[in-house]
Amino acid sequence: MSAFAELPLVIEPAELASRLGAPELILVDLTSAARYGSGHIPGAYFVDPKRTQLGQPPAPGLLPTDKDLELIFTELGHNPDAVYVVYDDEGGGWAGRFIWLLDVIGHSNYHYLNGGLLAWLDDNREVSTSQPTLHKRAVELTLDDAPTASREYLQSRLGASDLAIWDARAPGEYSGEKVVAAKGGHIPGAINFEWTAGMDRKRSLRIRQDLAEVLQSLGITPDKEVITHCQTHHRSGFTYLAAKALGYPKVKAYAGSWGEWGNHPDTPVE
Repeated sequence: MSAFAELPLVIEPAELASRLGAPELILVDLTSAARYGSGHIPGAYFVDPKRTQLGQPPAPGLLPTDKDLELIFTELGHNPDAVYVVYDDEGGGWAGRFIWLLDVIGHSNYHYLNGGLLAWLDDNREVSTSQPTLHKRAVELTLDDAPTASREYLQSRLGASDLAIWDARAPGEYSGEKVVAAKGGHIPGAINFEWTAGMDRKRSLRIRQDLAEVLQSLGITPDKEVITHCQTHHRSGFTYLAAKALGYPKVKAYAGSWGEWGNHPDTPVE
C-alpha cells in the first residue's frame, strides 16, 4: 500500500515531510529555476512552468505538443504506480495546472502541497540544492479529453442552467476595462472570482478554509459543471485545483482561455 493512501488531495508540510523517502513519490517543483537552485524540497524535480504550456499565440495556454509532454514525464520517471506531490511558490497556479496535466494523461494519484514552498519554509522544513537525475526511459502517453473544455464545447454550453464558468482573471480584465486581446470583457454568464482571492495570505497562501462557502454564494456550486479559465490557464490552474480539492465532481479547464476566446472572431462577449 502506498504511504500516501487515504490522504486527501491537499496535504500539509508535515504529511509530506514524513513521506519524502517513499519509493512511489515523484515530487515536482514548479517555482522558477532561480528559486529551485537556491533551495527546494529534498528530492524534488524542477519543471519549468513554461514547459506545461504550448506557448504559441493567440492561445499559449493550450496543451504542449504530445512530444514535449512525453518528454516532461519521461524525465520525471513517470510510471503507473507513481504518486505525485506538486508545489509552487505562488499559491497553486502552476501546481494546479500540472495537476490538470496529470488528469489529461489519466493519472489520478496526486497531491498538492498546501501553500507550496512558502508553507514548507514557514514550517522551518529542510531544503536542498541537490538535483535528482533525470530519467531517460521514454514513456508513451494516452491523453484524455475529459478534463478539458474546448472553445467549441464551451460555446455549445453557454446559457445552460447546470453550467458555472469560473473566470479567475482580475476584475478589470473581466469588466473589459483592461483589454489584453482583440476583445475585452468576459464570456457570457461567467462568474468572476479572482484566483488570489481564494488564498489565505495569513497562512502562507494556503487555500482559504471558507472557500466552499464563498463559491456557494457566487453560484459556483458542486451540482454544476464548472469550467474555469483565465488568460492562459495559469491562474485558473489554481481554481481548477481548488474546485477539485473541494470535491466538485465535474470540473474542466478551458485551456484556450481568454487568449483564444478574446481573439476569436466568432465568440460572444459580455
